[in-house]
Amino acid sequence: MKKLYYIILFFVCIHTYAQKDSTKVQQVSQLQLRSPKVQYNPLSPSKAAFYSAILPGAGQIYNNRYWWQLPLIYGGMATSIYFFIDNSNEYDRFRTAFRQRSAGLQDEFTLADGTQIISTAGLESAQRQLRQNRDLSLLTTVLIYVLQIVEASVTAHLIQFDDSDDLSLSPTAIPSRDAYDASPKVGLTLKYTF
Repeated sequence: MKKLYYIILFFVCIHTYAQKDSTKVQQVSQLQLRSPKVQYNPLSPSKAAFYSAILPGAGQIYNNRYWWQLPLIYGGMATSIYFFIDNSNEYDRFRTAFRQRSAGLQDEFTLADGTQIISTAGLESAQRQLRQNRDLSLLTTVLIYVLQIVEASVTAHLIQFDDSDDLSLSPTAIPSRDAYDASPKVGLTLKYTF
Protein backbone atom coordinates (compact mmCIF):
# COMPACT_ATOMS: atom_id res chain seq x y z
CA MET A 1 0.00 0.00 0.00
CA LYS A 2 2.91 2.33 0.75
CA LYS A 3 4.31 1.77 -2.74
CA LEU A 4 0.99 2.78 -4.28
CA TYR A 5 0.92 5.88 -2.09
CA TYR A 6 4.41 6.89 -3.22
CA ILE A 7 3.56 6.29 -6.87
CA ILE A 8 0.44 8.46 -6.64
CA LEU A 9 2.38 11.15 -4.77
CA PHE A 10 5.07 11.08 -7.47
CA PHE A 11 2.54 11.61 -10.27
CA VAL A 12 0.74 14.37 -8.36
CA CYS A 13 4.08 16.17 -7.92
CA ILE A 14 4.86 15.80 -11.62
CA HIS A 15 1.40 17.11 -12.51
CA THR A 16 1.81 20.09 -10.19
CA TYR A 17 5.24 20.88 -11.63
CA ALA A 18 3.94 20.52 -15.18
CA GLN A 19 1.12 22.98 -14.44
CA LYS A 20 3.54 25.55 -13.02
CA ASP A 21 5.91 25.05 -15.93
CA SER A 22 3.12 25.44 -18.52
CA THR A 23 2.00 28.76 -16.99
CA LYS A 24 5.55 30.04 -17.29
CA VAL A 25 5.64 29.01 -20.94
CA GLN A 26 2.35 30.78 -21.61
CA GLN A 27 3.63 33.96 -19.99
CA VAL A 28 6.92 33.85 -21.86
CA SER A 29 5.23 33.11 -25.19
CA GLN A 30 2.97 36.11 -24.74
CA LEU A 31 5.95 38.40 -24.12
CA GLN A 32 8.25 37.25 -26.89
CA LEU A 33 8.08 35.45 -30.19
CA ARG A 34 8.73 31.75 -30.09
CA SER A 35 11.85 30.48 -31.76
CA PRO A 36 11.24 28.54 -34.96
CA LYS A 37 11.36 24.76 -34.67
CA VAL A 38 14.35 22.93 -36.03
CA GLN A 39 13.67 21.50 -39.46
CA TYR A 40 13.98 17.75 -39.66
CA ASN A 41 16.68 16.65 -42.08
CA PRO A 42 16.27 12.93 -42.85
CA LEU A 43 19.76 12.73 -44.39
CA SER A 44 21.56 14.11 -41.35
CA PRO A 45 22.04 10.73 -39.58
CA SER A 46 23.35 9.07 -42.73
CA LYS A 47 25.73 11.97 -43.37
CA ALA A 48 27.07 11.73 -39.83
CA ALA A 49 27.55 7.96 -40.18
CA PHE A 50 29.25 8.39 -43.56
CA TYR A 51 31.63 11.03 -42.25
CA SER A 52 32.48 8.83 -39.25
CA ALA A 53 33.12 5.87 -41.52
CA ILE A 54 35.52 7.90 -43.67
CA LEU A 55 37.38 9.52 -40.75
CA PRO A 56 36.76 8.45 -37.14
CA GLY A 57 35.31 11.38 -35.22
CA ALA A 58 34.19 13.34 -38.30
CA GLY A 59 30.54 12.48 -37.60
CA GLN A 60 30.89 13.89 -34.10
CA ILE A 61 32.36 17.07 -35.58
CA TYR A 62 29.42 17.20 -38.04
CA ASN A 63 27.03 16.94 -35.06
CA ASN A 64 28.96 19.62 -33.10
CA ARG A 65 29.37 17.15 -30.22
CA TYR A 66 33.10 16.65 -30.37
CA TRP A 67 34.52 18.36 -27.27
CA TRP A 68 34.47 15.22 -25.11
CA GLN A 69 33.83 12.47 -27.66
CA LEU A 70 36.88 12.97 -29.89
CA PRO A 71 39.39 12.44 -27.07
CA LEU A 72 37.60 9.22 -26.12
CA ILE A 73 37.49 7.95 -29.69
CA TYR A 74 41.08 8.75 -30.57
CA GLY A 75 42.39 7.80 -27.13
CA GLY A 76 40.65 4.42 -27.26
CA MET A 77 41.74 3.69 -30.81
CA ALA A 78 45.33 4.83 -30.19
CA THR A 79 45.57 2.69 -27.05
CA SER A 80 44.22 -0.42 -28.73
CA ILE A 81 46.43 0.10 -31.80
CA TYR A 82 49.46 0.55 -29.53
CA PHE A 83 48.70 -2.74 -27.74
CA PHE A 84 48.09 -4.45 -31.08
CA ILE A 85 51.52 -3.41 -32.37
CA ASP A 86 53.25 -4.23 -29.07
CA ASN A 87 51.67 -7.68 -28.78
CA SER A 88 52.38 -8.39 -32.46
CA ASN A 89 56.06 -7.51 -32.03
CA GLU A 90 56.35 -9.63 -28.89
CA TYR A 91 54.55 -12.52 -30.61
CA ASP A 92 57.02 -12.35 -33.51
CA ARG A 93 59.90 -12.31 -31.03
CA PHE A 94 58.73 -15.43 -29.18
CA ARG A 95 57.76 -17.12 -32.46
CA THR A 96 61.25 -16.56 -33.88
CA ALA A 97 62.86 -17.92 -30.69
CA PHE A 98 60.61 -20.99 -30.80
CA ARG A 99 61.48 -21.68 -34.45
CA GLN A 100 65.20 -21.26 -33.79
CA ARG A 101 65.04 -23.60 -30.81
CA SER A 102 63.06 -26.16 -32.83
CA ALA A 103 65.75 -26.03 -35.54
CA GLY A 104 68.49 -26.55 -32.91
CA LEU A 105 69.88 -23.01 -33.22
CA GLN A 106 70.79 -20.51 -30.50
CA ASP A 107 67.83 -18.25 -29.62
CA GLU A 108 67.66 -15.10 -27.49
CA PHE A 109 66.21 -16.99 -24.51
CA THR A 110 69.09 -19.48 -24.35
CA LEU A 111 72.39 -18.48 -22.72
CA ALA A 112 75.78 -19.24 -24.26
CA ASP A 113 76.30 -22.21 -21.91
CA GLY A 114 73.01 -23.79 -23.09
CA THR A 115 70.86 -22.77 -20.11
CA GLN A 116 67.31 -21.93 -21.18
CA ILE A 117 65.83 -18.83 -19.58
CA ILE A 118 62.38 -19.78 -20.89
CA SER A 119 61.46 -23.39 -21.61
CA THR A 120 60.03 -24.54 -24.93
CA ALA A 121 56.61 -24.96 -23.30
CA GLY A 122 56.95 -21.41 -21.96
CA LEU A 123 57.65 -20.12 -25.46
CA GLU A 124 54.53 -21.88 -26.79
CA SER A 125 52.42 -20.53 -23.95
CA ALA A 126 53.74 -16.99 -24.49
CA GLN A 127 52.91 -17.23 -28.20
CA ARG A 128 49.32 -18.30 -27.44
CA GLN A 129 48.82 -15.52 -24.89
CA LEU A 130 50.35 -12.82 -27.07
CA ARG A 131 48.29 -13.93 -30.09
CA GLN A 132 45.10 -13.71 -27.99
CA ASN A 133 46.08 -10.25 -26.71
CA ARG A 134 46.88 -9.10 -30.26
CA ASP A 135 43.53 -10.36 -31.57
CA LEU A 136 41.69 -8.75 -28.65
CA SER A 137 43.39 -5.43 -29.37
CA LEU A 138 42.36 -5.64 -33.01
CA LEU A 139 38.79 -6.48 -32.01
CA THR A 140 38.75 -3.51 -29.61
CA THR A 141 39.91 -1.17 -32.37
CA VAL A 142 37.22 -2.41 -34.74
CA LEU A 143 34.58 -2.18 -31.99
CA ILE A 144 35.50 1.42 -31.17
CA TYR A 145 35.40 2.27 -34.88
CA VAL A 146 31.93 0.77 -35.33
CA LEU A 147 30.57 2.27 -32.10
CA GLN A 148 31.67 5.78 -33.05
CA ILE A 149 29.81 5.40 -36.37
CA VAL A 150 26.66 4.25 -34.57
CA GLU A 151 27.01 7.00 -31.98
CA ALA A 152 27.30 9.70 -34.65
CA SER A 153 24.17 8.42 -36.40
CA VAL A 154 22.12 8.15 -33.20
CA THR A 155 23.23 11.58 -32.03
CA ALA A 156 22.22 13.07 -35.39
CA HIS A 157 18.78 11.49 -34.92
CA LEU A 158 18.42 12.77 -31.36
CA ILE A 159 19.58 16.30 -32.14
CA GLN A 160 16.51 16.68 -34.33
CA PHE A 161 14.15 15.33 -31.67
CA ASP A 162 11.59 17.92 -30.58
CA ASP A 163 12.28 18.67 -26.92
CA SER A 164 10.42 21.96 -26.70
CA ASP A 165 8.01 22.89 -23.92
CA ASP A 166 5.09 22.01 -26.20
CA LEU A 167 5.56 18.40 -25.12
CA SER A 168 4.02 17.57 -21.76
CA LEU A 169 2.93 14.67 -19.59
CA SER A 170 -0.31 15.05 -17.64
CA PRO A 171 -1.17 12.25 -15.20
CA THR A 172 -4.87 12.29 -14.26
CA ALA A 173 -6.81 10.44 -11.55
CA ILE A 174 -10.35 9.48 -12.63
CA PRO A 175 -12.80 8.28 -9.97
CA SER A 176 -14.85 5.15 -10.62
CA ARG A 177 -18.42 5.79 -11.78
CA ASP A 178 -19.67 2.30 -11.09
CA ALA A 179 -22.76 2.69 -8.83
CA TYR A 180 -22.97 -1.03 -7.94
CA ASP A 181 -19.41 -1.43 -6.71
CA ALA A 182 -18.45 0.88 -3.84
CA SER A 183 -14.91 -0.48 -3.41
CA PRO A 184 -12.17 2.03 -4.20
CA LYS A 185 -10.38 1.59 -7.51
CA VAL A 186 -7.11 3.01 -8.60
CA GLY A 187 -6.21 3.77 -12.20
CA LEU A 188 -3.65 5.74 -14.07
CA THR A 189 -4.00 7.65 -17.30
CA LEU A 190 -1.09 9.23 -19.14
CA LYS A 191 -1.96 11.93 -21.62
CA TYR A 192 0.63 13.05 -24.15
CA THR A 193 0.16 16.44 -25.76
CA PHE A 194 2.11 17.48 -28.87
